[in-house]
Amino acid sequence: MLSGNQIGALLLEYICCQRAALGTLPQDPIAVKTIVSSDIAEKIAKKYNVKLKNVLTGFKYIGEQIGILEKSEKQDSFIFGFEESHGYLAGSYVRDKDGVIATMLVCEMAAFYKKSGMSVLKALSQIYKEYGVCRNIIDSYVFDGVNGAIKMRKIISKIREKSPKSIGGLRVLRFLDYLYSKDFDILNNTFRSIDLPKSNVIEFKLEKDSSLIVRPSGTEPKIKVYYTSTGSTFSEAEEYQLKMKQEIEKYINE
Repeated sequence: MLSGNQIGALLLEYICCQRAALGTLPQDPIAVKTIVSSDIAEKIAKKYNVKLKNVLTGFKYIGEQIGILEKSEKQDSFIFGFEESHGYLAGSYVRDKDGVIATMLVCEMAAFYKKSGMSVLKALSQIYKEYGVCRNIIDSYVFDGVNGAIKMRKIISKIREKSPKSIGGLRVLRFLDYLYSKDFDILNNTFRSIDLPKSNVIEFKLEKDSSLIVRPSGTEPKIKVYYTSTGSTFSEAEEYQLKMKQEIEKYINE
């Protein structure tokens, strides 16, 4: 079973590669993903000179980008959008998750690779070979009731205020606080503004193309933690992820 992130990476690579080969990429192609979706999309987009925009969690924010482009008659620049929870959108026909187009694209992609003597899993392994093995894991921690809600706020505040310098042995390169719209570049000791609506989300960009995002769920009494770890092999990526988890759970379980 492929994850939402893996299908998103496969489709982005396929669309970019084939549209570039056919000469049908727009002049200023744009792809969109939510901030909690796989960072491997950054590398794929860079290879094909596609601008990748990150938006807040929620597919409505992906559809919103088409509306913004439409105002300047550039909606055709949008080539693909996805989120980790199996949501995909190609073209400007609709503004929400489009299972019909996504299903057709997956079938087309599978047929293309089969004709080339390659399975979809083999195509995914080729992506990992080129960009690094990217492991994306989500953990949820439940906090029921009024006391649970109070504890959730305290945990998020504690992570925000303490802002660790390393997580799981990986150095923190950037600290992004979406509630205060601040992106702190630790290496250069500089701040810049995050051009997104305010949201109670904290992100740590780590060395070795890894990252960690913490946010309270918008619909359930949960704290969600999103891990991205990259390695030359699955076991290496998993090792980084497990160390990151051990580190963050110190805050969760204190």
